[in-house]
Amino acid sequence: MATMSALQSSFTSLSISSNSSFLGQRLLSPIPLSVASPVKLAENRPCLVFAKLKRWERKKCKPNSLPILHKMHVKFGDTVKVISGRDKGKIGEVTKIFTHNSTIVIKDVNLKTKHMKSREEGEPGQIVKIEAPIHSSNVMLYSKEKEVVSRVGHKVLEDGQKVRYLIKTGELIDTIEKWKQLKEAKDKETTQVAAASAS
Repeated sequence: MATMSALQSSFTSLSISSNSSFLGQRLLSPIPLSVASPVKLAENRPCLVFAKLKRWERKKCKPNSLPILHKMHVKFGDTVKVISGRDKGKIGEVTKIFTHNSTIVIKDVNLKTKHMKSREEGEPGQIVKIEAPIHSSNVMLYSKEKEVVSRVGHKVLEDGQKVRYLIKTGELIDTIEKWKQLKEAKDKETTQVAAASAS
C-alpha cells in the first residue's frame, strides 16, 4: 500500500509543460515562430533546401503527357553530311527520323555491331551491322551538284507553297518530283516486305 502511494505521488510530481519534451529537456526552436509575421520569415531567411536533379529525370512533356516534339532542319530522304563525331565527313541519306529526341538514322553511317541470337533450333546466331541514330545537330544538308554543305532556309513560292532551300547554293530541297520519287520508293519497299512476310 505504501509503495502504491509512493508511485502515485511520483507520477503527479512529473508534469510535462508545453515548452519541454517528454524527457524533461526544453525544446529550442532555431527559428522564432510567430503567427503575426509569417511572410517576414520567408523574406529574411534564405532557403536551405537544395533539390538535386536526378540523371533519370524525365524531359518536359505536354499537358497530355506526350513528349515535346522537336523541330528539325532535316526530313526523310534528305542528303546530309556528318560534321562532327566518329563518322565526320561521311555523306548519306536520311532513312528514319525520331522527333521526340531529335535523332536521325542515316544510311551506312554510325554502324554498330549487334549480336543476334538464333531464332529457331539448329540455326546459328549471327553478328550484324545496324545503323544507330545520330543527333540531328551533328549533320548539315549537302548539295550533290555543288558538293558543299549549307544551312537551310525557308521561303514561300509564287504558288503559295512553303519550301526549304540551301542558303549557300540557292538550291530547292522540297520539290514535288523529289517527294513523288520518295513515296514510290517507300511504297515499293513496303510491298517487298509484305511479299516476303507472306511467303
